[in-house]
Amino acid sequence: MFRILAADGLAKGAVEKLKEKGFEIVEQHYEPEVLGKELANFDVIVVRSATKVRKPIIDEAVKAGRLKLIIRAGVGVDNIDVEYAKQKGIKVMNTPKASSASVAELTIAHMFALARYVNISNVTMREAKWEKKKYKGIELSGKVLGLIGSGRIAKEVEKRARALGMDVIYTNRSGKKDNFCECEYCCLEDVLKKSDFVSLHIPYDKEKGAVISKKEIDMMKDGAFLINCARGGVVNEHDLLDALNSGKLAGAGIDVYEEEPTKNTDLVSHPNVSVTPHIGASTKEAQKRIGEEVYNIVVDFFNK
Repeated sequence: MFRILAADGLAKGAVEKLKEKGFEIVEQHYEPEVLGKELANFDVIVVRSATKVRKPIIDEAVKAGRLKLIIRAGVGVDNIDVEYAKQKGIKVMNTPKASSASVAELTIAHMFALARYVNISNVTMREAKWEKKKYKGIELSGKVLGLIGSGRIAKEVEKRARALGMDVIYTNRSGKKDNFCECEYCCLEDVLKKSDFVSLHIPYDKEKGAVISKKEIDMMKDGAFLINCARGGVVNEHDLLDALNSGKLAGAGIDVYEEEPTKNTDLVSHPNVSVTPHIGASTKEAQKRIGEEVYNIVVDFFNK
């Protein structure tokens, strides 16, 4: 019997379907110091964001020779040393389609929260303050949204933003995309200069580090907004906080952080920041779709 470790949980429906197919599922989170040894007992590990599968863990698993497949139940795979795993004969896969709509909707939600002070007015109302005159917001309609990245999530954001009457421009590393034919393609510098809202939808590359730091923030419009529902490392949090404190940026919507759980209390408690605890894919619908993709990956891999 093939054994699967769901290290960060898995949708109940997917667990039941895999069991019906004859797989044994163990839903258990292990700390890094013991995970490698535990993987001697599993053919597959399924992770979300909490579990990191790094070289030492992979080396431990390779000693037993049982682990065959690592699945990231989500989009990015930056919490897995992918190339190293492949070198050791372990396949790495993810579920890129399942959570795109959910992350896109959270991106739009952060934009609304900032534009209409939903974030901070929720706080001050609970403090028995009636600050109606203080919260004169802006409409999203007619504003320019600049997307950094052109993958599935960016496309879903673009569809929703256009429906709200926003003008959408985008950039990426590989050039103009056919599926963004109604949007203007720009270089990164122009996206930063032209946009009222800048939203990131790219993976984190640890070799290159942050895509948005002081240099890039300085290019942005005074009073612009930055949204990051991608990966924490793509934005330099220190430089972002400086820009918020100086008034260079009017606000930021953040779902992901350089360290998770984040200890950056200055950033998350800033009155001009809308924050969530990495919940981009945390909808019932997305989790169901993720579970279905994981099920299909496992069944196809073992030809069950």
